[in-house]
Amino acid sequence: MMITEFKTTTLELEDDYEGRVIATLIESPKNVSGNQPVLYLHGFNDYFFQTHVAEQFNKNGYNFFALDLRKYGRSLLPHQHPNYCRSITEYFEEINRSVEIIQKDHDQKMILIGHSTGGLIASVYLNIGKYRDHFERLILNSPFLDFNINLFQRLFLLPLAGVISFLFPYAAQKKPFSHLYGASISQSKYGEWKYNKDWKPMKGFPAYYKWVYAVNRAQKKLRKHSRINIPILILHSERSVRPDKWKDILMRSDMVLNVDHIRKYGVMLGPKVTLEPVNDAIHDVYLSRIEVRKKAFETTFHWLD
Repeated sequence: MMITEFKTTTLELEDDYEGRVIATLIESPKNVSGNQPVLYLHGFNDYFFQTHVAEQFNKNGYNFFALDLRKYGRSLLPHQHPNYCRSITEYFEEINRSVEIIQKDHDQKMILIGHSTGGLIASVYLNIGKYRDHFERLILNSPFLDFNINLFQRLFLLPLAGVISFLFPYAAQKKPFSHLYGASISQSKYGEWKYNKDWKPMKGFPAYYKWVYAVNRAQKKLRKHSRINIPILILHSERSVRPDKWKDILMRSDMVLNVDHIRKYGVMLGPKVTLEPVNDAIHDVYLSRIEVRKKAFETTFHWLD
């Protein structure tokens, strides 16, 4: 049965350079006392709408929580720049608060799940976050461990992002993403998912150069210094594509990230990494076609067991 009524808790956080800041902790109504808690972190141009993921974890004996991070989804305030940050560590405050709230009622080790940019945030947190020892497993769904860009962009544009953002903190690439990924998941196009397009626009929010610089710094640090000692499961598609117009292969590929980067840098996160390619998966593996995501969930819970 589809879960519809999730409990949401607004977390009032410390003011930042833009003023008032909130995050939103989301809790499944099917959580029960005694089950191990799971905390889910969404990606860029995203928020938590994947209620079927909560259903699967509840069905398999876990309690499910998710965060809408600051400046995303339910947590986006009118005065804020959407999805903006100056450091990945800004998100640690809401993760810390969420762990404290969850563990008041569920005093046991947790599982952390991160999709795409959420996977990057989760990986950084489990290296240096305050409550990193409160987690015993990490699940990464197509983690954002490198930019899917060409050599010129890597050598020149990434360093330039730091210079531009130092001079102009809100300089941005206005349309950083193809509408094709949105088309592949949206019920209004080729996909099956209904979501709030004000919180998750088809063409994405602007990619601020300050955000690009923050992400790049975090990725570089993980490659050099990551020491996550708990078991890590990394789910990803078997292939990546970069088409400029609609093709059916988009429904069977990662069009956002390069899966070779995920494999290459994923094994650097720690000594206990399991890579699991999922045939015909899209970027958000759990949003793939039903037979594909069924396989992804089977893989997830087999690994957890």
